[in-house]
Amino acid sequence: MKNLAGLMKQATQMQARMEEMQSKLEGMTIEGSAGAGMVQVTLNGKGDMKAIRIDPKLADPNEMEMLQDLVIAACADARKLLDERASEEMKKVTGGMNLPAGLKLPF
Repeated sequence: MKNLAGLMKQATQMQARMEEMQSKLEGMTIEGSAGAGMVQVTLNGKGDMKAIRIDPKLADPNEMEMLQDLVIAACADARKLLDERASEEMKKVTGGMNLPAGLKLPF
């Protein structure tokens, strides 16, 4: 029973650290870019887009398809960076312990 109490205490501590990590992630912003920085997208820690900046040189009506592709690429870049940051933070919380497959925290 002593081991069970210790295990419960560790689980409670890990839950508190995970909540702290989730709070930290929600407060951060990540910026992704495409087209040598001509399109930049800012996401919050939940992956919601908060800002987009487009170089005015890309506002050529004949180049709209390229602009649309660059926006998609910048969003993908920002999301990849966010996922990497979340993974780093999760490793800090779990002490490098891998989570079970399919258990994607914090979202």
